[in-house]
Amino acid sequence: SYSDILIEREVLMQKYIHLVQIVETEKIAANQLRHQLEDQDTEIERLKSEIIALNKTKERMRPYQGNQEDDDPDIKKIKKVQSFMRGWLCRRKWKTIVQDYICSPHAESMRKRNQIVFNMVEAESEYVHQLYVLVNCFLRPLRMAASSKKPPISHDDVSSIFLNSETIMFLHEIFHQGLKARIANWPTLILADLFDILLPMLNIYQEFVRNHQYSLQVLANCKQNRDFDKLLKQYEANPACEGRMLETFLTYPMFQIPRYIITLHELLAHTPHEHIERKSLEFAKSKLEELSRVMHDEVSDTENIRKNLAIERMIVEGCDILLDTSQTFIRQGSLIQVPSVERGKLSKVRLGSLSLKKEGERQCFLFTKHFLICTRSSGGKLHLLKTGGVLSLMECTLIEETETG
Repeated sequence: SYSDILIEREVLMQKYIHLVQIVETEKIAANQLRHQLEDQDTEIERLKSEIIALNKTKERMRPYQGNQEDDDPDIKKIKKVQSFMRGWLCRRKWKTIVQDYICSPHAESMRKRNQIVFNMVEAESEYVHQLYVLVNCFLRPLRMAASSKKPPISHDDVSSIFLNSETIMFLHEIFHQGLKARIANWPTLILADLFDILLPMLNIYQEFVRNHQYSLQVLANCKQNRDFDKLLKQYEANPACEGRMLETFLTYPMFQIPRYIITLHELLAHTPHEHIERKSLEFAKSKLEELSRVMHDEVSDTENIRKNLAIERMIVEGCDILLDTSQTFIRQGSLIQVPSVERGKLSKVRLGSLSLKKEGERQCFLFTKHFLICTRSSGGKLHLLKTGGVLSLMECTLIEETETG
């Protein structure tokens, strides 16, 4: 109807009027923003011109001030005093730092560690000299003597006495040269790699240690030859030996591995836990201790076997139980065998034709598994008792009798 159309027209007219008002408002805001941008551009240009003017003024003033300072002797004196004071303060601060470190526990530990290293180098030098004397004053001359027309000693005996001592000398000469090279680079001191080189070659010590007692026995047997004994005394009279006998030089390598273990133990005691070499030194110490235990066990076993064989050879009839490698010798001595009669009326008699009616002295040997009872003849030879000469201790019971008042 006409009235509805009229109402719609009024609504559209109101919307139109509202939109026109919004457009006018936006135009006014746009004009204001345009004026603000123009004002800001003008301000920026003004600031730029001021900055340029200030820079030009600063550049004009700089040469004048520099020339004034260079030409002013008071400024030079002030600068010189300031430089001197700064240097004095730095030196004083550095001296305080150094003094504090010198008095610190860490510095004391490092001094002890360095002293241990220096002592090790000196000991190694002395040990190499001892090996040099052993090889050049005894081994090589005896080799030549063994090749002579009337040899006082055979080549086999020379090899048995000295074994691989020459190889040990070469090994420690290399080790000593490495130590001296490390000391030359002091205070930068790296030792662990030297022990890494030394460890795989220490197995030759096992052979030397295992052969040591046998070498001394061979040497003692060779000394019974007058020609050899006379020649050996000539060698021992060499000033390089300093009055020491051949047996002394043959004993020196026996103590070298324990000496290294003690040195590494002292070195680790003064090595910080965060030190770069600590793990390597601990590894070297553990390997040396393991090698020392093996050599000690081998020496004990070898000495026990030789002792058992020596006793077995002393017995005329022989004794098979002593051929058991697990049979360990404990002690030996003399005992008095008393017959089963009144002991107070018996007296000790010399060994001879023994009977059960007389006391008799018996030579006894105690082992871990058996107890041997022997008689000694007038010629000094031993004979096992025919009855009860070998007593088994495997199932025996020890009874301790306490003395009563």
